[in-house]
Amino acid sequence: MNRHPVREITREEQETFREEGVICLRGMFDPDWIDRMGKAVDAAIATPGPMALNLDQGKEGRFHGDSFVWTWQDDFRAFMFDSPAAEIAQQVLGARERVTLFFDTLLVKEPGSQALTPWHHDQPYWPIDGEQVCTVWTPFDPVTRDSGAVEYLVGSHRWGRRFQPRSFTGDSRYGDTMEPVPDIEAERDRHTFRSFETEPGDCLVHHGLILHSAPGNSRVDRRRRALAARFCGDDCTYRPEGSFQPLIRDPGIPSGAPLECDLFPRVWPRAA
Repeated sequence: MNRHPVREITREEQETFREEGVICLRGMFDPDWIDRMGKAVDAAIATPGPMALNLDQGKEGRFHGDSFVWTWQDDFRAFMFDSPAAEIAQQVLGARERVTLFFDTLLVKEPGSQALTPWHHDQPYWPIDGEQVCTVWTPFDPVTRDSGAVEYLVGSHRWGRRFQPRSFTGDSRYGDTMEPVPDIEAERDRHTFRSFETEPGDCLVHHGLILHSAPGNSRVDRRRRALAARFCGDDCTYRPEGSFQPLIRDPGIPSGAPLECDLFPRVWPRAA
């Protein structure tokens, strides 16, 4: 299994990430990682963790979610510490001192799942401050538009706005204390969008503030298993005040502290 990206991230790709908020990187994980993690995902679904959620929203089909899986599942831990994911994040973010793992999210849309991923951006949910924040979204099945490919609103991470988090379960658990997400579907002609069809081994890297959504999985012959690994760079600090993101445990660090502790471990540079 490869420990490093198959190639360096180019300056053009770094600039695209800064300007557009998302890039697609092809063939960054070798088949051994895909095989190992596909089996690990199925094991995690069969024995869900303490933060597992049913995200079906009362619709047909199954949409399974889980978080902080790396804290209790050895294969997920290996992916965070030993796969190319952290180094990909470091190169894309341009981090010089450290990359820490914030948490991981397992998102599985089974065949026929009609549950939508609503328009949202990630960082307003999270107890962190900082600009160097990204998700490395890695699929373990081929992903097409009709099986749930993520769609991104280009440049929305640069709007300087933070929108009210929306619950993937369809309820109102996060309240309405912030500006609501605009009706993106009603104003599609005002924006530019990106959506990428991917193969196992590819990954998407998106900024913590880019707006994105995904349709259900209308395929009857294909799953959509994906792991979203959330990474933070040099400038990120812990800010629990007003956070909506439940954590698997208290990180034991004060507000304003660098985002590095047992719960948010440094994953780059790797320990010798």
